[in-house]
Amino acid sequence: MRTIELTYPHTLVATTLPETVCAIGFFDGIHKGHQQVIKGAVQTAKEKNMESAVITFHPHPSVILKQDTQHVKYITPLREKQEILQKLAVDRLYIITFNEQLSLLSPQEFIDQFIKGLHIKHLIAGFDYTYGHKGKGNMDTLPTYAQRAFTSEVIDKFQIDEEKVSSTKIRHLLATGKIEKANELLGRSLHVTGTVVEGDKRGKTIGYPTANIEVNEDVLLPQSGVYAVKVVYKNTSYDGMANLGVKPTFHSDEKEPAIEVNIFDFEGDIYGEELKVEWYTFIREEKKFSGVDELIAQIKRDEQNIKDYFKNQSTM
Repeated sequence: MRTIELTYPHTLVATTLPETVCAIGFFDGIHKGHQQVIKGAVQTAKEKNMESAVITFHPHPSVILKQDTQHVKYITPLREKQEILQKLAVDRLYIITFNEQLSLLSPQEFIDQFIKGLHIKHLIAGFDYTYGHKGKGNMDTLPTYAQRAFTSEVIDKFQIDEEKVSSTKIRHLLATGKIEKANELLGRSLHVTGTVVEGDKRGKTIGYPTANIEVNEDVLLPQSGVYAVKVVYKNTSYDGMANLGVKPTFHSDEKEPAIEVNIFDFEGDIYGEELKVEWYTFIREEKKFSGVDELIAQIKRDEQNIKDYFKNQSTM
């Protein structure tokens, strides 16, 4: 997949670009609904003997437009988004910088610059996609702005259990620890990637050494607590338990939650290494214990619960 970053106005010449079938949207999470749109573009491109493309934006428009709810943390940060689109066999990814200048474009100016101007011959988007200043352009008016330069297709809302699958819904599920339901809507396990950094090494002294994982500040993390996770290191997956929180038994002034992972059946020095943590199910809320002995007893119960969880998953 070729990735092209663009700002308005871009300098690409349409006639030098391949004819493409393109899916357009912000696609935070690339959940099952988004996948319908993207897979539709990939399949149609094959049928038309064209290249497939995805247009997305960065940062989220809410950040620039200063809306009440600003999506400054992402279910799929840009790097993860690129990795998932690669797996979906997308040929070209256009990342358009969303800034104030872009937000002021009329629907026609946006279409002329970023659809006609990128040699897109067929555009696919969700039913609720809008474009142009204050979202004045929508999928119903798109043929007017297309002026027969390209065709378009609308993908209807995707539902599970008669409920629309959306990034907003997934954000709510993550905030309440409902990881399994969020994973169902995503069509995969939520994952974050980060680097192992030095911690206080207290876990080792109580028999549960942990990898302290530092992730980018734009990553949306789930509710604090203890989770069953899988840790991928150098293409090998290990079961483990993660504590996401401020470790109240030992700290009273921590505000930002940290990720600590105890990796089952693993030994080795992995400081400075990159790990991928896949979140599977919420075990319990983080709590303050009266002392180390009570903490250890709880960790042992957590470990057994997680091992039982993965054992049951493997037999399903």
